[in-house]
Amino acid sequence: MDPWLILALLAMGTFGGFAAGLLGIGGGMVLVPFITMIFTAQGFAPGLVVHMAIATSLATIFFTSLSSVRAHHKHGAVLWPVVKLLAPGILVGSWIGPWIGKQMDSAVLAFFFGVFVAFSATQMLIGKKPAGSRELPNAPGMFAAGTGIGVLSGLVGAGGGFISVPFMTWCNVKIHNAVATSAALGFPIALAGTLSNIYYGWGEPGLPEYALGFIYLPALAIIVLASVTMAPLGARTAHKMPVRQLQKVFAVILYCLAAYMFWKSVN
Repeated sequence: MDPWLILALLAMGTFGGFAAGLLGIGGGMVLVPFITMIFTAQGFAPGLVVHMAIATSLATIFFTSLSSVRAHHKHGAVLWPVVKLLAPGILVGSWIGPWIGKQMDSAVLAFFFGVFVAFSATQMLIGKKPAGSRELPNAPGMFAAGTGIGVLSGLVGAGGGFISVPFMTWCNVKIHNAVATSAALGFPIALAGTLSNIYYGWGEPGLPEYALGFIYLPALAIIVLASVTMAPLGARTAHKMPVRQLQKVFAVILYCLAAYMFWKSVN
């Protein structure tokens, strides 16, 4: 593999892993556009580039979530009862998401991803406060919420933090607990989504060598190497400083990445 390509993937993994630990986002919002650029430059089939970028990004979260959640757990911030209530629906939704993505044209998928990232960046930028009386729903409501989080996460290759963190804070869960709990939810999202991407991508015509379903293994290995190292650092940083200013900066970066995905959808 080209040394410059290896360095680019390491840089992506470093930034994505830090963002995953800091904001509980799983890194997918950052990784997918950059992986799309790299796979396009590598000459992969245009109709598969976005699908493979999303699948590879989601697979990295399988490892990143384990790394970041350990750091959050040491601070006692993970709400495990909430994880237990959301996880069953998340497993179901994360399997369905990649199947929906497979039915979509690559350009449509790129556009949908751009919309999702722009919406998520706006949420992060505004930081609207929830009503004081709002609480988490009961078990059936949590299953439904988990399913929705899983479907969108599996579809766009994200760890679910841009849905689960606003959902929990909307229900008056403290932001640090929401970020930590979201990091823990990244594992079932990535587990079901990765298996689904392998299953639905198996034998797909036009896939490059070393692809496992829609997942490109060389990119996965390099990104994980960096992201697993940086995720705990991001998690520790989240507990040492207010993240509001960092969220604003990150929102601007996400707008730029959303713009690239919009451009990709028409080119």
